[in-house]
Amino acid sequence: MSDFSFSAFCNWVKFRHLFLLDSLGRTKNMHLTAQQMNLSQPAVSKMLKEIETLLGFEVFERQTRSMVPTNLGEHVVRYAHTTLNESKNFVEHINSLHKGGYGYLKVGAIFAATSVVIPEAIIEIKQRFPLLNVELVEQTSGNLMTMLKENTLDLAIGRLAEQDQQQNFDFIPLAPENFCVVVNSSHPLCQEEVVSLDKLFDWPWLLYPKGTPIRNRMEESFSNAGVVLPQNIIVTISVNTFLELLQRGPMIGMLPTVMVKPHIESGMFTILQTPLDLAPQFYGILKRKNEELLGPALEFANILQYNAKQTLDAGNPLIDSI
Repeated sequence: MSDFSFSAFCNWVKFRHLFLLDSLGRTKNMHLTAQQMNLSQPAVSKMLKEIETLLGFEVFERQTRSMVPTNLGEHVVRYAHTTLNESKNFVEHINSLHKGGYGYLKVGAIFAATSVVIPEAIIEIKQRFPLLNVELVEQTSGNLMTMLKENTLDLAIGRLAEQDQQQNFDFIPLAPENFCVVVNSSHPLCQEEVVSLDKLFDWPWLLYPKGTPIRNRMEESFSNAGVVLPQNIIVTISVNTFLELLQRGPMIGMLPTVMVKPHIESGMFTILQTPLDLAPQFYGILKRKNEELLGPALEFANILQYNAKQTLDAGNPLIDSI
């Protein structure tokens, strides 16, 4: 089996081929893909066969009711999806510039960043470039990295959850993020000066899903204390649900201090003093590995870094424990 050449690929492949691969990868259905492409099903089937002939292998496994990417096909589908996303960003950017704007900036961020560092940076970059289109996406660090890999974000502000993620992303630390154990202010444990580990286990805990940086940080805290995670738990990725449950019931949660700061200041929540070691964890700018930021993305990253340095030099008022 001979390899297909780069020149042959460039001379032959068209965006309709990428659209077919992306659509079929998402729908796993030839009929739906034909509808999306406004083509007949035989025409789509013929086009897919042409693609596979060029590549020299099957991209999709033909099953009774679906089309599933093969092992090699998953790489092809991912390339098609990423390339289409990058092309869409290019078109939006050029259209904005052509209309007299400053282009388009799409930023992803974890909730803790959207509540503090992101708004200030957006206000500043909009003052510099009033016609710059800015879109903000709030997600978990894991989802942000997936979006970065697929070229649907210019940059992100999040946390590195695992060491091997450094192979795919560059991380520019901005500031340490403090954590706290928190309950609503009517919780019986609020009467305790220092809450023992035994008493912490008497109440239900709110947890982030496994694999998220906050969950990893919590598991590390409990492991360092020589105990396992509580068994009476509720798991959610929704920040709003997390905070609402804390407010309404006798729950315990471990969260970044900045996320609950307004609730602490209003008297709604109380931070518990516990034996758990809650060392700070850095959050920062995430970008694709070895890819230089350009234009508005570079400007935005510079604003974030400058503001973070100013905050740290001033005594870290935004992220210090309350």
